[in-house]
Amino acid sequence: MPVQLERRMRLPPDAGSPARARRMLRDALRDAGLEDAADGELVEIVLLLAGELCDNAVLHAGTAFEVDIAVTEGEVQVGVSDWGPSALELHLASPRRGYGRSANHGRGLLLVQRLAGSWGTRHDADGRHRTWFVLELDAGSPRPSAPPAAATAVAGPWPEADRIRWLLHVGTGLTRHLDGPALIAELVRRLHELTGALGVTVEIDRADGNGWTEAARAGTAPHEGHDSATTVEIRLPLPAPLRGRLRVYPGAAAGRADELASLTAQRIALIVESNWLRGSDQRRRALLAYLADASELFGQSLDVDMTVAVVPQVVVPRLGQWCAVHLAGTGALRLVALTHALEDEVAELHAALDPAPANGATGMTPDLRTRLRQVLRDGVNPAWLTTPTEGVAIPLTTRGQPLGALLVGRPPDRPHSPEDIALISDIARRAALAIDNAQSAALHVATSQTLQRALLPRALPVATGVEFAAAYVPESTGSEVGGDFYDVRPLGPGRWLASIGDVCGKGARAAARTGLVRDVLRVLVKDGHSLTEAVELLNDVMMEADDPTQFCTLLAARITRAGPADRTGLAVELVLAGHEQPVLVRADGTTQLIGTHGTAAGLFDRVQVVCTSHLLGPGDILLAYTDGATERRDRQDFFGPERLLRAAQQADRRSAASLVADVRSVVEGFSEEPMRDDMALLAIRAVP
Repeated sequence: MPVQLERRMRLPPDAGSPARARRMLRDALRDAGLEDAADGELVEIVLLLAGELCDNAVLHAGTAFEVDIAVTEGEVQVGVSDWGPSALELHLASPRRGYGRSANHGRGLLLVQRLAGSWGTRHDADGRHRTWFVLELDAGSPRPSAPPAAATAVAGPWPEADRIRWLLHVGTGLTRHLDGPALIAELVRRLHELTGALGVTVEIDRADGNGWTEAARAGTAPHEGHDSATTVEIRLPLPAPLRGRLRVYPGAAAGRADELASLTAQRIALIVESNWLRGSDQRRRALLAYLADASELFGQSLDVDMTVAVVPQVVVPRLGQWCAVHLAGTGALRLVALTHALEDEVAELHAALDPAPANGATGMTPDLRTRLRQVLRDGVNPAWLTTPTEGVAIPLTTRGQPLGALLVGRPPDRPHSPEDIALISDIARRAALAIDNAQSAALHVATSQTLQRALLPRALPVATGVEFAAAYVPESTGSEVGGDFYDVRPLGPGRWLASIGDVCGKGARAAARTGLVRDVLRVLVKDGHSLTEAVELLNDVMMEADDPTQFCTLLAARITRAGPADRTGLAVELVLAGHEQPVLVRADGTTQLIGTHGTAAGLFDRVQVVCTSHLLGPGDILLAYTDGATERRDRQDFFGPERLLRAAQQADRRSAASLVADVRSVVEGFSEEPMRDDMALLAIRAVP
């Protein structure tokens, strides 16, 4: 049989994609007249099988491949050659690949086996592998005339039924490898070829702020003298807010091009709507992920400065070219955060948005200041900014109260769309909530720290012959008030009351009980009660509260400067109500635990405490502490009193403050874990 066409195409693996190979095959088949000799279904089968072989060459061989085609009177033969390993070699080299219904390899050759009249493979010694197939043509089918030329008038005779089907039926070989824009371009090309029009265009308005954009074109644009009355324009049946139109230049008589264009418009509309819905779904998914990430970033810190600094970083550059955060203070706005996509523009933008400029700078314009005040008063609606920077201002509102304003500059290539405004408003609500939470946390921390400072003495007494030093290490950063306390109060010339204790629990209740213990003990000792009587009366007061969970361990010491015969020393009366024994550090470095254990205050109706007397010689130091020191934990090991004795022995004893600092450093360095309990240290030194 004489050969009508022989063609061979060699494509590199990077540029020779299967979609490109299909387009080149279709052009070759059209040149050979195969579309005239066979129906459209056979052409699609040829393209499908050839595409599968091209897929195998790209995915499995990864080398350049050749596609050869030969069309005769009775058959068409297509072969694809590559220089990579064969399918059998890949199969043997991959024993762990899936099989059965879940396997996804080898289906290309299965399609060839099912659809081709004959097929086979050939392996040459030079490493070339060729897979071919043959499809028989129906020799008895009539040969329709060739499609009209591009210059033919649109009003020519109707195309045959198989050509109309070819116009609207895009086979699986194309729909699987071409995206939406490519399919629209293919339909426009086919309509242009069938009608013989000067040109065909498709324009779409996706309601994204860009107006009408050309989606596809075939042929040339109409000349200036073109008669617009002959133009066929079909509106694409698209749902709102989409709009589209298909135009054919020049128009056809008797409305025949109208009907062909209407059929094509229906198919294009389906593709446009499908792509738009798919894009909308992807945008919604991306939007939800973006908002979730923003909320996570906003909630990672309860520090106000850190929270407001994150907001512009989240907004830029996705929602605008720049972003600024203004917070409403006591009657005035403050610029607290600012960023710009172009770092060189930050200084100029800061000067334009700062409500309170320094060093004689111009600062915010009166118009911008007025608009921001309007945003704060309204608390709901955004305000558009025009000068000196273009953008939008969104109020930061939470619990019905305005916190400030979020300013976002428009993107560089377009104005803010309604979708952008909705997204910025959502970000503003989340940012306002995070800022409000951070401000509430900061207020809570400030209140707790103020209360904690009120429970500790502002300063320790300074007197001749005695030296006091103390340290307080809270468990947390100050958001909770601890129950540990220390106190030193003068009782008269040469006499002092020193106390240190630990109230069970934390928070406001523990703080209230701490203040009660400290103040009642002060009053009782000042009234002349002995330490033992003072602790017993304190226990009665605490038991009247009828709250056994708020008991207190207490160390109370009455310190007296020695008499006139011996002015170099301190006499100490010591009572321990359930508290740890203090450490007595002698001037020569020896250490010991002193005092007699007693019952904690507020736990039982009666307490049993013993008052012991001690003498601090010149250079001796009495170190009292709470259980946060001895119960400092490193995994399962406690710091314990033995380590505390060694730490006090090795510490600098030249002053009470240096000993407290050294012991604190040793306790804190015992473990890398954070503190689990408050720690208080109080040192009393007899000055030589």
